[in-house]
Amino acid sequence: MTDDRGSTGGLHVLHGERWRVGVLPGTGASLAFGQVHHAGGWHDLLRPTPADGYGRRSDTASFVLVPWSNRVRAGRLRFAGATYRLRVNFGDGTAIHGTANEFPWTVESADDSSIDLTFRSTDVVGVNWPWRFSARVIYALEGDRLTIRTRVRNDDASPFPCGFGHHPYFQRTLTGPDDDVRLRVPCERMYVLDHALPAGPAVPVEPRVDFRALRPLGEAFVDDCLTGRSPGEPIELAYPSGLTVEVDADDVFAHVVVFLPVGKPFFAVEPVTNANDGFTLVERGVEGAGVFVLTPGEERAGDITLTARS
Repeated sequence: MTDDRGSTGGLHVLHGERWRVGVLPGTGASLAFGQVHHAGGWHDLLRPTPADGYGRRSDTASFVLVPWSNRVRAGRLRFAGATYRLRVNFGDGTAIHGTANEFPWTVESADDSSIDLTFRSTDVVGVNWPWRFSARVIYALEGDRLTIRTRVRNDDASPFPCGFGHHPYFQRTLTGPDDDVRLRVPCERMYVLDHALPAGPAVPVEPRVDFRALRPLGEAFVDDCLTGRSPGEPIELAYPSGLTVEVDADDVFAHVVVFLPVGKPFFAVEPVTNANDGFTLVERGVEGAGVFVLTPGEERAGDITLTARS
């Protein structure tokens, strides 16, 4: 572990009997790794960041999505009759995955089992968002649980639309090549996407992305946004070696993005508040897009908990 209190750099390692988690304050409060103790040793549950990737959010094990999740169509954010231009930062011509993860975060406090990090948009230059805001993320270990607490606050003089979430990458196998994960995502609806952008409201989930019962990931490419999560039911990962991981998320995380890339040893299951291109859906009158409006001084918060058991 390093002592990063009051700083923005370095690798801070949280450790307990079940979890070992590396935090990168200088890389947008991202995670470098997330390991679990299982079957007599430590194993990477989250995709480990390569040594030369510690400075790039896209290479990390998990990163923060603030103040929106997923894509904004053509970088055009429509709100209250006005259109705001966000910087396009992805090859498909969208603004993607928020902006707070592009900057160092400040460590407010840290110890062996938790770290408290903050970001203020007024402290840096080049924030890809037209309003002033701040965010706070706390990573905390307790027994079998890793808890991620996220808060977003409106520091501006006018209201703005908002969303947040997290983008963890999990390993397809855990203890060896035959330890293939099975996944359960208790969501009843999905969005029909064209180039990852929805055209209308959510519809009943299609069989290809129906993970309401534990099933193998398969080999097909998946990049879908699900919603209609069954109340009180966690997302579940189960490995044949006997490890189960339950991912619980507060109700504010109304959507789950499932990303299964082809030929990769990892996949993503992302609890998020808003649907892909949620700002556009709201302006089109589509209900349930998960975008919320923060008035000046107002904040919204939510917890995600990963519980690992052998």
